Amino acid sequence: RDRPQARAQEQAYHHQQQQKTRKRQRPFCGLATLLVLFCGLYTLSFVFHLHHTRHVLVTSSPSRSVLASSSPRPSSSASLNAQMHPQTQPRTQTQTQTRPQTINEQQQEPTSPRRSQFQRKQYDICIAGAGLSGAVLAERYASQQGKRVLVVEKRDHIGGNCYDYIDAETDIRVSKYGAHIFHTKSTRVWSYVQQFSGWTTYEHEVQGWVDGQHVPIPVNIDTVNRLFDLNISDSREMDEWLEKEREMPQHEGSPSNSEEMALSRVGRRLYDLIFHPYTVKQWNKQPNELGPEVTARIPVRNSHDPRYFDDPYQALPSDGYTAFFHNLLQHDNIEVHVNTDYFASIRDPSLSHDPDAIRCDMTYYTGPIDTYFASLGWPKLEYRSLDFERRVITDIGTANYFQPRSVINHPSLSDDYTRIVEYKHFLNQTTSPHTVLFYERSKDGGDPFYPVPNPRNRELYERYQRMAQQEDGVRFVGRLANYKYFNMDQAILNALTIFDEDSQGGGGYLGDTSRWRNALASASEDGRLVDGLMTLFVLGNDWGKQWDCIKHRFAATLQNSNQGDKPPAFVHTWLEQ
Repeated sequence: RDRPQARAQEQAYHHQQQQKTRKRQRPFCGLATLLVLFCGLYTLSFVFHLHHTRHVLVTSSPSRSVLASSSPRPSSSASLNAQMHPQTQPRTQTQTQTRPQTINEQQQEPTSPRRSQFQRKQYDICIAGAGLSGAVLAERYASQQGKRVLVVEKRDHIGGNCYDYIDAETDIRVSKYGAHIFHTKSTRVWSYVQQFSGWTTYEHEVQGWVDGQHVPIPVNIDTVNRLFDLNISDSREMDEWLEKEREMPQHEGSPSNSEEMALSRVGRRLYDLIFHPYTVKQWNKQPNELGPEVTARIPVRNSHDPRYFDDPYQALPSDGYTAFFHNLLQHDNIEVHVNTDYFASIRDPSLSHDPDAIRCDMTYYTGPIDTYFASLGWPKLEYRSLDFERRVITDIGTANYFQPRSVINHPSLSDDYTRIVEYKHFLNQTTSPHTVLFYERSKDGGDPFYPVPNPRNRELYERYQRMAQQEDGVRFVGRLANYKYFNMDQAILNALTIFDEDSQGGGGYLGDTSRWRNALASASEDGRLVDGLMTLFVLGNDWGKQWDCIKHRFAATLQNSNQGDKPPAFVHTWLEQ
């Protein structure tokens, strides 16, 4: 066959045979062609679907945050983290680490994935946003009710503002959007978060650079002694000093703005040194232009306690917040898409008649409420954002720091930043000979961090809220959607409570009657009491919203009984009535 003449003869022979075959099959040629074409297209679509059947989130660093189409996710938490977040694993000498995206690197613009990238067209639950509120709701619906959950996130990573990563230059874990310290008084929240991470106790201490010296923040006995050269020794003397300093509002009633609130708590001297300049830098408004809640949030101590929080549970996730979020979202019923705009991929009006569009039985929206209703053309709500300037100090020594505490506030107007965060303090990251600092500056524009509490924004939010209440199948959850500042534990508890409310009759705290009966039975010796309560509760499910309060108090009773406490006396009273 290798000779050219023989090869030519063979080709001629095959050509003749093909011509004969075509003549015999000509009547069926068109049908066969269509059949082959159809089978080919079907095979291609099947292969494409198989290729995209699993979307696993890869966020080992911001620059590597992509949607990866890969094999099914690992079954164990450890293998999941090893695949999706390698920097949280113990590193060996042979491991290499991809440099994370620094704070000044550009993120990808959010896009709308092709509908074929989604695993299905119909979902039980759709969630816009992969921060705390969205992740908790996704985990609850997937694990407690077996719901199919779709989570879309505009950013290129999960975790919202809690997102953290390893700084490549210093090998120190840092937070991309500012320091986050978990603290709570809620036993329920503390028990919940422990399911998804190990936690390392960390009691946060903050100092302020005031009048050329470091003083404890919040204000305590030592703050006052250092600033005013006093010798206050105990709580009684501190209370007496504060009482002399305080200036109460000239009008009747409680303080109406942040200036009046601060003066009523600490007096004029501390207000002028700390509260007033820091508030102006943080909000770009005078304190008397802001609601009283801004300065009411800042604690004041009548002791030597240097801690910023006095909650019984204070800790940091041992492997970082990003690993914590991975564990929250690792359930097989949860599908996550980052770099995905909810409005372009799901809520785009042009998709309303598209047979391939995503359909959601229920949607939880965690983004800014004014963005959701942008088509109304109403004014936008005000938010304050933050800028982060990263600075590295090399060869400072493994046991040495730039500043005495992890966070130093700079209230003085002579500094153009509000605070400096040194992450080496967190979790005792003293193996690095370097340190990394982030200078924070408050600004307008950018990612929304803090709702601006003033009468104009409150009135505008109420208008948006009325529109939100008319949205069928959509619930607005979290700080941006409710235009309200939440601590982390408050966001988690809010999401858990909303799940309880919305899952009545579906296995949640308010719907699982067998769980109620068992929990109450374990806390009461009176079986008739339990049966009567359960009858009352089941009937109450059909009696309208006037029962909401009772059902929520039942939820509190369940929590108490889970902690080993007996139901409060009002339970017996209700049964008797």
